[in-house]
Amino acid sequence: MTQAPAATKAARRRHDREIVALAVPAFGALVAEPLFVMADSAIVGHLGTAQLAGLGVASALLMTAVSVFVFLAYATTAAVSRRVGAGDLQAAIRQGMDGIWLALLLGAAVIAVALPTAPALVDLFGASDTAAPYALTYLRISSLGIPAMLVVLAATGVLRGLQDTRTPLYVAIGGFVANALLNVGLVYGAGLGIAGSAWGTVIAQWAMAAVYLFVVVRGARRHGASLLPDLAGIRASAQAGAPLLVRTLSLRAILMIATAVAARMGDEDIAAHQIILSLWSLLAFALDAIAIAGQAIIGRYLGANDPEGARAACRRMVQWGIVAGIVLGLLVVLTRPLFIPLFTGDQLVQDTALPALVVVALSQPICGIVFVLDGVLMGAGDGPYLAWAMIATLAVFTPVALLVPALGGGLTALWGAMTLMMTVRMLTLWLRSRSGRWIVTGATR
Repeated sequence: MTQAPAATKAARRRHDREIVALAVPAFGALVAEPLFVMADSAIVGHLGTAQLAGLGVASALLMTAVSVFVFLAYATTAAVSRRVGAGDLQAAIRQGMDGIWLALLLGAAVIAVALPTAPALVDLFGASDTAAPYALTYLRISSLGIPAMLVVLAATGVLRGLQDTRTPLYVAIGGFVANALLNVGLVYGAGLGIAGSAWGTVIAQWAMAAVYLFVVVRGARRHGASLLPDLAGIRASAQAGAPLLVRTLSLRAILMIATAVAARMGDEDIAAHQIILSLWSLLAFALDAIAIAGQAIIGRYLGANDPEGARAACRRMVQWGIVAGIVLGLLVVLTRPLFIPLFTGDQLVQDTALPALVVVALSQPICGIVFVLDGVLMGAGDGPYLAWAMIATLAVFTPVALLVPALGGGLTALWGAMTLMMTVRMLTLWLRSRSGRWIVTGATR
């Protein structure tokens, strides 16, 4: 076998350095929000079972609401990185400000809906009579932090587009520490109970948003970018994000269907499913970190009118995704006898989860390709295709998942259906990447 030319090796090393520099800090920032919930749960859990149950319901509602708007980060990253590649930092930051203004408007709209409908939402999620008052208290107070959470998403997208994933990591660490300290102080020190936990989280979220705004505003002033809202720019940000919203909603529907099917299999199956889903989500964070690097790098290459650089970066990141998937799959296989007992001592639940985890492990290389290509196409601003591809995936997955219990399949079969879903995603994304239609150069798509 002949060795690759020195120029090719140098390009690979350059891509590797860029991927590592962006992906490692991105992973740290990605796990911040789940850590917020874990810290709140640990602190509130000592107040009582009813309070913890109420927190669980309210947190599920809040996380669902915020996850729907994750397009604020994705679309902003793609738009800003293109302008960075084109060498127009003023326009890049101006684009980022439009995304932040959109986040504030959406946040205000969510509050306007959440506050009056909070009792109905809590009831819809099936909170018990004892847990409902605590869920309602937490939800109403925490809703005030939603605009801050959306600003954090948009501002994170700005910094990722500027090829900076370290600042979001530092802000995430600071926010986590502040949230934990405020929760302890307000819940126990001030005696506010679950309301103290909600207020502590709101204060921490607004503090994070303030830090992000300080960083972005400082950059805007340095490069002469306007801070005032621009209706045309805000509208453009919304239009770019709309297809990604459809994609996210379709993905959420897939996860909800899988959970609903598992729930109908029995208590042991749904318990095992929740354990596996938590691990699957953690593995997704690791792979999504590479996807975030892909968004920033691909957008920059396309903005710089360098299609060959974009193709080469895409190929290298796919290789990273495959290797990362293989490593994660092996870790799952090796640690599954140790991992499951951390969540449950029920032998039936453990026996149900173990074979399903093997399926999850085998699917990780597929997941690695999916996450990377997802990030590449997001970085290219190929949102409409991603939306249609996810709708098609939902259409394939739904009947297969619903047939699992009808045909007598168990949890392992359900996670086989989840693997089929990821395989369909991989094929749709691979076909698009091979077509080259995602490669549109210039400061805007």
